[in-house]
Amino acid sequence: MALLRSLVLLFMLGVPDLQGLPWSLNISESLGPGTVLESFSFNCSSFMPVLELLSVKPPTTFFNPPSLTRWQSTYYVGKVTLSSSVRLDALAVNHYELQLRFTCGTHVTEAPLFLDVQRDLSRVQCAGLFASPAEEIIQVRESVTPGAHLYTLLLPGLELQGPQMSIISAQDPPRFPGSFTINNQGWLQAPSQGLKGQAGKDFPLRISVTFGQGRNCQGMLMVKVLPVPSSQVSFLEQLQNITIPETQGPGSEVARVRARGFHVRYEIISPVPCPRFSIGYADGAIRLTTPLELAQDPGAAVTRLQVKAFEQQRPWASAELDLSISVQAVNRWPPHCVPALLLTQIPETAPVGSVLDTFTCTDPDSPSAALHYHLWIHSSRDPTSLCLQDRVLEVNTTLDCDTPGPCFQLSASMIVLDDGQPPMTTEIPVLVTVTPVNEFSPTCAPSILRVRENARPHTLLGSVVGTDMDYPQGNIEYDASGGPAVFTVDRRNGEVRLLGPLDYERQRLYRLTVQVLDHDQDQDPTNHHTGSCTITIEVEDVNDHEPKCEPPFQELTIHAFHGRSVEVTKVSCWIPQEPQRLAFSYNIVGGNSQSRFSLQGAVLVHNGVVSGSPWSPQSRTYELLIRVADAGPTPPHLSTTATIIVHLVPWRVSTVAPSTRRAPMTSMNPLLVTSTEAFWQPEAWFVVVLTVTGTLLLLALGWLLSRLLRGAAHRFRTPKKPAQGLLPNSVQRTEGPTEGLMESPRIEMPQGPNSITSLAFDGRAQDPCTGRDYLFNTRTGAWYWL
Repeated sequence: MALLRSLVLLFMLGVPDLQGLPWSLNISESLGPGTVLESFSFNCSSFMPVLELLSVKPPTTFFNPPSLTRWQSTYYVGKVTLSSSVRLDALAVNHYELQLRFTCGTHVTEAPLFLDVQRDLSRVQCAGLFASPAEEIIQVRESVTPGAHLYTLLLPGLELQGPQMSIISAQDPPRFPGSFTINNQGWLQAPSQGLKGQAGKDFPLRISVTFGQGRNCQGMLMVKVLPVPSSQVSFLEQLQNITIPETQGPGSEVARVRARGFHVRYEIISPVPCPRFSIGYADGAIRLTTPLELAQDPGAAVTRLQVKAFEQQRPWASAELDLSISVQAVNRWPPHCVPALLLTQIPETAPVGSVLDTFTCTDPDSPSAALHYHLWIHSSRDPTSLCLQDRVLEVNTTLDCDTPGPCFQLSASMIVLDDGQPPMTTEIPVLVTVTPVNEFSPTCAPSILRVRENARPHTLLGSVVGTDMDYPQGNIEYDASGGPAVFTVDRRNGEVRLLGPLDYERQRLYRLTVQVLDHDQDQDPTNHHTGSCTITIEVEDVNDHEPKCEPPFQELTIHAFHGRSVEVTKVSCWIPQEPQRLAFSYNIVGGNSQSRFSLQGAVLVHNGVVSGSPWSPQSRTYELLIRVADAGPTPPHLSTTATIIVHLVPWRVSTVAPSTRRAPMTSMNPLLVTSTEAFWQPEAWFVVVLTVTGTLLLLALGWLLSRLLRGAAHRFRTPKKPAQGLLPNSVQRTEGPTEGLMESPRIEMPQGPNSITSLAFDGRAQDPCTGRDYLFNTRTGAWYWL
């Protein structure tokens, strides 16, 4: 039974799963060939299983090799059937033991199947010599006492039917000295007159046996009377006490009796019938006929036998012997427990004292015997985690899966010990899996991140660091949905990255709410906890706008005084997108020939000619390029260039009208003529259309343009009157960029009036000091007084 329980234990752990195999089975002796004794199923998922019949005790050919058929994908059905040679007889052999072997891959297990053959009452009938034509012959001595018990008619199987027996043949004198009688127990008794003097005579007796519902049979008994022998039968030992173990099997010899006499034969005369023992008719060997189970049959503990020894030729020469056979209990079966295996799981939050299971065990050898329970813990991590309280397995300590390492398993064994001899034990494997529970919510600390406004997309700004007290602590996901679209947070590692451009001037501070979500920290995958924190992102200013000057182009005329510096103009610049930036640096980078001009901050000053320096009475034009750069604390420093055209007119005393007061030149405000050039940037498709249309128009207008140029040249060659002044907004109309102004030639007006026609004057202005008008050329800087 221990082997079979081990087999079931292994199968429950996932090796072949055997189901339905009984430990013992009762079968009828009337079963014929091909009868299925029992079918059972087992599981073998990875291999082709094999079912074998290893042995049969006692040896016989009554059983076929077991068959095996597939029932489902991994389940198989095995059957044990009777062979064609089967002739079951409960009186001959009433117990068989079949040893089966189950093979699934490398896993091999063996288990016994016990078969108990039961009598078929419907087949009970008169048998033996009694019912045969040869008749049954018994011999008795003539010295038997009147009415003595001569013989017991044993009809196998009829003892349970309550048969009625009677002698139906005639017993008339003088042939018969008296009437033989037979009772319902099959005891044949001598006539009341005795058999003295009847030696050598035979008395035939026909006996009728009625049993069941009107069933009967008849048979013959021949009683032969023998003379009294000259010798006497006697046992060598008068009294024997025999002790045998409970484990002794059927058919084994228990004892052997010997008697002195001639052709001695032996029989058991009490109890009749004898269900447990038999005696050899010729050798006197007493043998066990059935298994001994004291737990199921307490009456088998002591059996008292009365054995008779008699001579075969002279049955009346006999002797009797009393035997006492005691059966000693043997502890054969270990305790049987339910459950035989404990596989369970508990959450880590299970309180101390939580019941895992209650074990119920019994001893098959002695159901009322006391059992002892012990718990062995195999887990070295927490050897005191479980405890046993009166067959109840409980949690003994607080469980925790939040320490580093996987959530643990508690391995233990329940040892159950009986009081038999030898002591038998049963081990119940216990495997308790502690499952994690999501107890805590994840958290993340608020932080401040800084990023320059010129940072490129996908720039890593920093990381959100989330923590969780549940193990594993790194199973956190981040979510920043609903926040500014210009930032993103990586769902797995919490990295904060930039997605789009930043503008410090539009928005300097962003607040990003990050949700942290834990996962895979609970046996239930849907059990999540969340937390949140706020990430502040500060945008650092970067100088990304160049200064703008208003106006970007100036043209003015000043009078130069010998030995005196004159303030020309003030450069007015700022950054429209960053009005807070007020620090600029100013430098003259072009057109300052002879270093006649200098800057005092944003003020352009003409340095007067000192005494002794060469003084030119001619008017000159200076095209000054002034570089205005951002002077902020952080790079880069962007700049722009402002263009100032200064017409420098030397001061002539003769041109000054007599006056009684002096007007200082520094207090005069020059006349400023400006023109604003509109800037237009069309769409790309419009540029293409305009280009194609312009090409066609140029061809059509080419001829007209050539005629206009010829007419204009003719008018300049023959002027009739001085040129009229131009509108002020034509002063700063240019044909090229600022660099072209720096490279334009400096042309001074010839002294002769005839040279006026050789020049093209496109501007006219009035001197604020004298009020005199003059013409000037915006390209060459030449001017002419009117």
